[in-house]
Amino acid sequence: MLLYLHGFRSSPQSMKSRLVQSRMREWGLEKYFACPVLNVSPSQAIAQAEAAIRGARAGGEDEIAIVGSSLGGFYARWLAERHGCRAVLLNPAIHPWTDLEKYLGEQPLYHGGGSVTVKREHLQELLDLRVDTITRPERYYLLAATGDEVLDYREMVEACPGARIRVIEGSDHGISEFDDYVDDVLAFCGYTPDGRQRA
Repeated sequence: MLLYLHGFRSSPQSMKSRLVQSRMREWGLEKYFACPVLNVSPSQAIAQAEAAIRGARAGGEDEIAIVGSSLGGFYARWLAERHGCRAVLLNPAIHPWTDLEKYLGEQPLYHGGGSVTVKREHLQELLDLRVDTITRPERYYLLAATGDEVLDYREMVEACPGARIRVIEGSDHGISEFDDYVDDVLAFCGYTPDGRQRA
């Protein structure tokens, strides 16, 4: 299973999520794609992700890979450490418990209307999920854009010592040209255009 974790105020309708799903559909692999609508509560978002992982393993899918964008990348680090799976981090948040302090209160969603309410206890939930040092860095692939207008790419690189790292010159937080990288991301996760998953 490939588990895609979207960012703060985002959804499965994000550009990157749809590109990953579309490419997997082209390759006959869409049944392995999962992208839950993550709760604003970090502890509940992690519970949703872990439920998806448990469900995949119960269905006989032993190979799990996670692609996480922004806040989803923060979650992906914690899940990869806990479950020993591969993770691709797309402009990941490194210390969201401070980044999100300025977003306390009601915040509009990017897709489909509606809003979420960020509470102070959510910041503590994020702090409880921090990963100080990644283990087995070969499991990680970081894509970090120097032009990220929200997060500092240098903090991302610093947080992933020994990982496979691709620094994208320029670009933006959403990695607007993600279509150029999606095949590489899927290859790292173990998927190929001929419809087979690499062991």
